[in-house]
Amino acid sequence: MDLNSVGAVATPRNRFDLADWQDGDAWLAGGTWLFSEPQPHTRRLVDLSRLGWQALEVSERGLSIAATCTIADLFRLDLPVSWRASPLFAQCCRALLGSFKIWNMATVGGNICLALPAAPMIALATALEGTCLVWTPEGADREVAIVDLIVGAQCNALAPGEILRRVDLPVAALERRTAFRQISLSPNGRSGALLIGTLDRGGSFALTITASTRRPLRLVFPALPDEAALIAAITEAVPMAMYHDDVHGAPDWRRHMTFSLAEEIRREFENETPA
Repeated sequence: MDLNSVGAVATPRNRFDLADWQDGDAWLAGGTWLFSEPQPHTRRLVDLSRLGWQALEVSERGLSIAATCTIADLFRLDLPVSWRASPLFAQCCRALLGSFKIWNMATVGGNICLALPAAPMIALATALEGTCLVWTPEGADREVAIVDLIVGAQCNALAPGEILRRVDLPVAALERRTAFRQISLSPNGRSGALLIGTLDRGGSFALTITASTRRPLRLVFPALPDEAALIAAITEAVPMAMYHDDVHGAPDWRRHMTFSLAEEIRREFENETPA
């Protein structure tokens, strides 16, 4: 879509060039959402493609994902064998329905910052205890957990001029076993509920709830709970008002699917032989 209100495009080459933020600016990474609908308040695009951020970095600390990393790059990543959470990356990438053109342009940072409840990169980062590095326009850094960055449907905690630089996933989270469940109202529809379970070697269990709720939630248990304990925890953590409501699913249906998929995940771990 043509953005008729845009009068200029800035192409910063380094961090110092990012300081000149002004009202009416919009960060441009992949642009898959930015160019999908009118942006009447946008006057200038700040193109991040020339900053040269390394898309992915594997280290002994874990995985760092640049905000400008594309979904296609993330999907193709080869991860260490010891990182048992590896299948989760492809599962979450596939949850972002779109053609190869979308995958090659859409970015991890864009998917996160747009803060749609169904955003699969939010689900991935939440399940793997992602920490976001945020650059401020004053030149400072701040770190914020992904569950604190996303505060509501299409609402994040970034201040004007702040930019998501990268997401860091710790190696401890990447070594956990995972279970993935996702459902939509139609075969090619946006996720109505997307849940991820993780289990570490010591038996600690965590359940991530996204898509059905307005913001991501991660419930942690010292051990795999029984069905009643899981139901009680979800009921307490997710009041009815927190379930999202749009054309992709009514709140009562999303609530029902949250409980159903959570129990599927619990049983999957319960029935598995520990690795």
